[in-house]
Amino acid sequence: MRTLPPHYLLPFLLITNGYNACEEENDRLTESLRSKVTAIKSLSIEIGHEVKNQNKLLAEMDSQFDSTTGFLGKTMGRLKILSRGSQTKLLCYMMLFSLFVFFVIYWIIKLR
Repeated sequence: MRTLPPHYLLPFLLITNGYNACEEENDRLTESLRSKVTAIKSLSIEIGHEVKNQNKLLAEMDSQFDSTTGFLGKTMGRLKILSRGSQTKLLCYMMLFSLFVFFVIYWIIKLR
């Protein structure tokens, strides 16, 4: 038969068992927290890479918009020069041609 420890050791054993249970619980919670922190860290790194890629794309779009703005500005300047001159027939032909081109593009898109 098993003998019980002396009565003066019983509180010490109960405290030790409670301490071990707390330590095991703390270890389990620490490991759970460690895995969550690792997941958050990897997610934040991926977000950082995505932000860098998006910033690069935005910079490329900005440069393309700048070049397009310059191109459209030059074209508008030429149209203003044409409208000031006595070449109103040429301007009318250009407008009719552009309307025709837009109509053809609309018709092609509509057929799809």
